[in-house]
Amino acid sequence: MMTAGAAGAVEAKSPLKVMMRSAWGSDDPTKAAFAFLHGHALGEAGHSVQIFLLGEAASLMRLSVAKAVVPVGWPPLEEVLQKVVAKRLQIYACGACSRARGVSDADRAQWGAKFGNPTIFIGLVEWADRIIVE
Repeated sequence: MMTAGAAGAVEAKSPLKVMMRSAWGSDDPTKAAFAFLHGHALGEAGHSVQIFLLGEAASLMRLSVAKAVVPVGWPPLEEVLQKVVAKRLQIYACGACSRARGVSDADRAQWGAKFGNPTIFIGLVEWADRIIVE
């Protein structure tokens, strides 16, 4: 088996089902972007990815917040979210967390996101081969 460090070669793997979970919001733009950046990269590599946002991360569904979040060394979050949407990666934003932060149906709909809840969270945990907490 070759690793990424061995002359840049990587052994082909079967597609994985990956759950990305993040609670990072606009207070740390770089960390807030990682679930989307890494989720998109995993999708590009042929893996199935679903993203679950909790706490402050739910506020990232508001366009005004997505436009304001600019991670260090990476494109603005709005651009990354557009790529995630184009790749058809499913985003769930905790419903209670969203309502507490004024995230509306229209906010999440622009990204194709759905409100999440504990039952959906558990379903994603059971579905996933890997869970990445960012």
